[in-house]
Amino acid sequence: MTGALKTVRPETVRAWVYGWVVSRDAPTPVREPWGLRVDVGLPGHMVRHVVPAPTPATLRHLAALPSVPGTWLKLCAPREEVAPWLPPSWDVQEQEYMMTTSLDPAPPRTRGLTGITAAARTGVTAPSGYTLAVTTRAGVTVARLLTTAGEMAARGQLAVAGATAVVDKVETAPNHRRRGLGTVVMRALTATAAAGGAADAVLVATPAGRSLYETLGWAVHTPMTAAVLAAG
Repeated sequence: MTGALKTVRPETVRAWVYGWVVSRDAPTPVREPWGLRVDVGLPGHMVRHVVPAPTPATLRHLAALPSVPGTWLKLCAPREEVAPWLPPSWDVQEQEYMMTTSLDPAPPRTRGLTGITAAARTGVTAPSGYTLAVTTRAGVTVARLLTTAGEMAARGQLAVAGATAVVDKVETAPNHRRRGLGTVVMRALTATAAAGGAADAVLVATPAGRSLYETLGWAVHTPMTAAVLAAG
């Protein structure tokens, strides 16, 4: 393992963590020597350690800490680099990618607006047969595409940390995929974030999600590897 990638910006990782906890209604992150700790406290997700610069020594230290099943590591490094340094009790997940993009400044007439009005004024419209709803509550903006019957076809959400919008929980129902709905949701979210003054955005994507986001102008900031301490 050669250490953390040179391009990883700790401030980008911090923004992602701070936005993520708002999006998930999780406790405030705690600073640690290796990065940030979030005491999530949910079954299967008790605590997560986010490490912007993982090294063999850091991973040995984290693996040796008293931990309970459902402890997660989120490591800014490729899977093949970090997996050999974790004991077999840690289940290393599929490769993910932290991605970033710059947001186009919102037109002056939309700045400071939120919710449905902001999305509409930035030119985001729903495909035929769907209705787009964008709402903001408790710092979390949610974009939903609904069918005429009220079925949830696609959705996503974001929270803002400083000037960075953190996109989270983007998904499309299986029977509504391959219709461009994910693109509409992403454009609604980023348009609303820009209207609120955000300058850039960050998310963590699966390989399938990465393909979509790259078509929308997002770029990989760093590979992300998740590992969870298994039960037993």
